[in-house]
Amino acid sequence: MQKRFILSGAILAMLGVMIGAFGAHALKPMLEANGRVDTFETAVKYHFYHALGLLLLGLLSHLRPSKWLNYAGNCLLAGVIIFSGSLYLLCLSGITFLGAITPIGGVCMIAGWLLVVISTTK
Repeated sequence: MQKRFILSGAILAMLGVMIGAFGAHALKPMLEANGRVDTFETAVKYHFYHALGLLLLGLLSHLRPSKWLNYAGNCLLAGVIIFSGSLYLLCLSGITFLGAITPIGGVCMIAGWLLVVISTTK
C-alpha cells in the first residue's frame, strides 16, 4: 500500500503544480471574469497539501504498517479527487451544484487525518 500512496502522492503533486500553473497563466482571464480565482487557488492548495500528506503516509506506512494508515491514505486520495476535483470543475464549467459535492471531499480529508491519529493509538 505504501508504494501506491507514494506514487499517488507524487502524481498528485505533479498535477498540482501543472494545474496551478495552468490556472495562473492560461485560465487567469477566465477565472477573473467569473470571480473564481480564490476558488481555484483553494482547490490547488488543498490538492497540493494532501499530495504531500499522501507521500508522508506512504513513508510512514513503510516504517509502521497499519490498516488504519491504509484507510487514511484512501480517504485522503478520495478527498483530493472529490474536493479539489469538484472545485476545478466548478471553476471551469460554472455548474454551481458542484459546490454541493465539495464538502464530501472535505469530510474525506478530515476522516483521513483522523485515521492517522487513530493509527498512532493502535
